[in-house]
Amino acid sequence: MTFDQLYVEAKAVIHPRKLSDVVEVGGVGAAIETAGGNIYTGVCIDMACSIGFCAEHAAAAAVITAGESHIKKMIAVDWDGRILPPCGRCREFVSQMNDANSETQVMVAEDQIVSLQDLLPYSWREKK
Repeated sequence: MTFDQLYVEAKAVIHPRKLSDVVEVGGVGAAIETAGGNIYTGVCIDMACSIGFCAEHAAAAAVITAGESHIKKMIAVDWDGRILPPCGRCREFVSQMNDANSETQVMVAEDQIVSLQDLLPYSWREKK
């Protein structure tokens, strides 16, 4: 799957809405392609108490729920269509899911793709 196709998948799940006075969801969508060729999506959950999570985190959780962990590509998109790089928490979460995920290709901006390893240049884990 191309990043253009993943972009469409991520954009398709965006549906910003309020769940309550203190929770907004769906302003950012993410799509992940696994090494098995499957696509998983997720949306952000923004909570006033800050225990929500990013769209990438939600999509990665769907990957794990389905029994996979090796991620080939990932992208996140906001409601305006802008591509967003993953935050540090999402970078670290995906990197720890599977050692091979250091090679995950991440679209961080239009026409800019980097490996997850490039986004985490000084890993606290020693590679063996």
